[in-house]
Amino acid sequence: MADTSPALFIRLDFGDGRRLGPGKIALLEAIHLSGSILGAAKALGMSYRRAWMLMDELGRMFEEPVLRTFPGRRGGGSEVTPFGHRLIALYRAMERQAARATEGAGGEIMRSLAKDYQARPDAEPESQAG
Repeated sequence: MADTSPALFIRLDFGDGRRLGPGKIALLEAIHLSGSILGAAKALGMSYRRAWMLMDELGRMFEEPVLRTFPGRRGGGSEVTPFGHRLIALYRAMERQAARATEGAGGEIMRSLAKDYQARPDAEPESQAG
């Protein structure tokens, strides 16, 4: 096992049903790269409907829009707004800060893991078990 820190995921829960995490940020980044929700959905391996629903939710979460959409006969397109880019930058900065803050402790925990561990196939994913 490499002597590195474990992966760290940041998810903000604003307490009123609004959440911001790695999935929505990755989708925003993919929209920026592809120029469309459909292109981003394909790049991330998710359905267009799921991607659209996530962006609709993200758009309703904030006072400022995160996307501009352009209708068109061939599917139109989308672009990330300046606020959307700021949101991405702030989130990625939080990830870097959290990774630095937990580096020592996370590495120590990782070095303490059993070398012969194998996950049970029927075990719950960590995101559900908490």
